[in-house]
Amino acid sequence: MQRTLLALVALVAICSGLLATYALVRPAPALDKDAVRSIVSEVLADRASSASAAAAPEKLDASTINPMIESYLMQNPEILQKVSQALDEKIKAADAERARTQIAALHDQIFNDPNQIVVGNPNGDVTLVEMFDYNCTYCRSALPDLAALIQEDPNLRVVLKEFPILSKGSVDAARVAILVSQSKADYWTFHQALFSSRGQVNADTAWNEAEALGLDRAALEPKAASNEVASIIQSSYNIAKALNITGTPTFIIGNEIIPGAVGKDELKTRIANMRACGETVCGG
Repeated sequence: MQRTLLALVALVAICSGLLATYALVRPAPALDKDAVRSIVSEVLADRASSASAAAAPEKLDASTINPMIESYLMQNPEILQKVSQALDEKIKAADAERARTQIAALHDQIFNDPNQIVVGNPNGDVTLVEMFDYNCTYCRSALPDLAALIQEDPNLRVVLKEFPILSKGSVDAARVAILVSQSKADYWTFHQALFSSRGQVNADTAWNEAEALGLDRAALEPKAASNEVASIIQSSYNIAKALNITGTPTFIIGNEIIPGAVGKDELKTRIANMRACGETVCGG
């Protein structure tokens, strides 16, 4: 209120000065109301123009502003950390959304391929998919976790997808493993035996375990090299390409891709969430 009063007083003083000057220079008939309004409007317009000019910021070129930004960031490095975290979160969110879309598009290939290997309860209410390589050290370390989950959870369905990416030996072993899964032999026993073997797993390693379960290597070896078996492995490669999976082990559950040997508890939590809310993360 006080500011408004002062402004009005100043305005009256300005107008009075202008009128006095006008009267000294050119005696004229008394000004009417419209003339006074016109003079006041001109004065206000001039003042507004002057204020805008004074408030206009100085233009800065890159050579001026870049050192200022660098100096500020050096003095406040925590800002860079916040930016990095925000970027990571944005990338993760984008990746998760992309994975969700791709998993939905490939749902039957991932979870219901008639050629895939199923262990645990084939009619279980939650399905956990693992893509693995027999020469993968991390897959080997993840095997006890998977075995414990199968033993503790009678309603867990586990899909095992041969994804040999580490060596030719891995491919050869995967071919034999597919034949074991198609036979009446106990695939789960074969699977655990290969991950328990010493050294690199190859065709000989796989055939030795297969023969121990009653398979005839001489009779089945030609089939191991067939296009039929190759197409089953190729299916895993196609899924991996679509989902941008580049390592083993990789787990898929619900609409989430979980890379690496994350441990039994992490997988158990995801399984429990699937039962509770139909998502791997509930309440998010």
